[in-house]
Amino acid sequence: MHRPFRTGRARRAVAPLAATALAVAGLAVLQAPAAHAAGSVVKVTGSQGDWQLTVDGAPYEVKGLTWGPPPGDAAKDLPDVAKMGVNTIRTWGTDATSAPLFDAAAANGIKVIAGFWLQPGGGPGSGGCVNYLTDTAYKSDMLAEFPKWVSTYKDNPGVLMWDVGNESVLGLQNCYSGDELEQQRNAYTTYVNDLSKAIHAIDPNHPVTSTDAWTGAWPYYKKNTPDLDLLAVNSYKDVCNVKSAWEAGGYDKPYIVTEGGPAGSWEVPNDANGVADEPTDQQKADGYTNAWNCVTSHQGVALGATLFHYGNEDDFGGIWFNLVPDRLKRPSYYAVKRAFGGSTAGDNLPPQVADMSVTDATAGVSAGGRVTISTRTSDPENDPISYQVLFSSLYIDNNGALAPAATTDNGGGSLSATAPDKVGVYIAYVKATDTHGNVGYGSKSVRIVPPKADGTNVALNKPATASSFQTDPTGGCPCTAADAVDGSYTTRWSSDWSDPQWVQVDLGRSTTFKHVQLAWESAYAKAYDIQTSDDGQNWTAVKSVTDGNGNIDDLDVSGTGRYVRLQGTQRGTGYGYSLYEFGIYS
Repeated sequence: MHRPFRTGRARRAVAPLAATALAVAGLAVLQAPAAHAAGSVVKVTGSQGDWQLTVDGAPYEVKGLTWGPPPGDAAKDLPDVAKMGVNTIRTWGTDATSAPLFDAAAANGIKVIAGFWLQPGGGPGSGGCVNYLTDTAYKSDMLAEFPKWVSTYKDNPGVLMWDVGNESVLGLQNCYSGDELEQQRNAYTTYVNDLSKAIHAIDPNHPVTSTDAWTGAWPYYKKNTPDLDLLAVNSYKDVCNVKSAWEAGGYDKPYIVTEGGPAGSWEVPNDANGVADEPTDQQKADGYTNAWNCVTSHQGVALGATLFHYGNEDDFGGIWFNLVPDRLKRPSYYAVKRAFGGSTAGDNLPPQVADMSVTDATAGVSAGGRVTISTRTSDPENDPISYQVLFSSLYIDNNGALAPAATTDNGGGSLSATAPDKVGVYIAYVKATDTHGNVGYGSKSVRIVPPKADGTNVALNKPATASSFQTDPTGGCPCTAADAVDGSYTTRWSSDWSDPQWVQVDLGRSTTFKHVQLAWESAYAKAYDIQTSDDGQNWTAVKSVTDGNGNIDDLDVSGTGRYVRLQGTQRGTGYGYSLYEFGIYS
């Protein structure tokens, strides 16, 4: 289920082969493949319920990982992968850049499930929309594109099979609905069969499959893809239900799991701050073990799995899934190694962050203040542990990067760090490293709120109006003027995407105030005025700002009036004005 992370149903943000593979391939000059030994002959053999994969006539069980690093890094990284007991890696895109990956895989006794992107690739929220009933140009292009690369690499001994598309049957729900969605899903899988026939015509020695996000896609494949050699599915929390789904569906082809592992961020409960409650490192490690055990329990039908994910990114998605973020090995790495039968002799195991809590995680920590974190961390070999606290603003601005914070190790598992200076719900991470290239992570959410202002907030719960407000529920709205004076940093006023815009508060009577605090969401005002009025018609500016940067604006202002208005004159982003709280203090 390879897709960008999003708040709510956040997904992986780990990069496989370039997502622009199709575009790059279309521009690339076809190069003659490097000289190498003849490719393997790979077959799906056997009969109903008693299948196996064979390579040059020998039984082959897919013990695999999905592959994230650039193809150029394969020669450096694949020896380590092979030591894990891995015999297969899976990619999502195949193009002119893929040769070093195929060659390095073959050199290390590893084979590749070589993928091809089809739109909408990556499941919900990803990829573009194609009309598989009418878009003959797109279909013709891919019917020319994919076989070109199959012809280029089919004799490379690193190739195991071809995998056409990724989660598009599910992803089509973002483009169509109702009867049209059904028609598109049938048209898509029929087109997959056309691609399969074209690939087989060029390369009869390697199977062809097609991956989707859930077994609910399999009835479409059953109906429309007789030329596929086997089925494929990405499954995480539900991976142990794939066997029963196959049995209930009456399928007549074996399958592989092309992504699997612990529950994803879209499959776990939300915590008290309303964000995905991330499992511990040990729970994730157990998830890989459990997934592999469930796959191997379906003897004669499940031909193996490529578990997710051998990647180096250390962002939100990377910390959730990557076995080697920042090239450091974590508990999940060793769990997969044990599951696949890799040698564990001499292994030095990672620190374990078994428990973690953040003081005032839901009540709120002041922006720019200090966050206090308690952990229960140990190292199996009692190696020295170094700690770093990091924050992700994914649930604020959809940025999954982790920002290091100034961290103090107080001893006894207690850490403190400087809080972010922007309000909202963050993910706080504890990164615990040993001296042997290992790492353990813990993560919990924390709500960052404005520093407490002196005085009384005379705007709290007073009548408020605005020039406009957003109503689209997909953005968490309606986001009315009243949401900017309700004392809650979980609600906000959000305007139309134009200048100028305003929000104003009726204090009920003429009131003198000394301070204004503005808590901006990511869409902020670069330039604005604070204005007062006694009649709501005639306004006087008491403060002008021309260099706003969002975050928290604490303004010392001397003003008097029944009405107080924030008049935005220049937006800081391409969006509107979005304000968590408009506090006016007397």
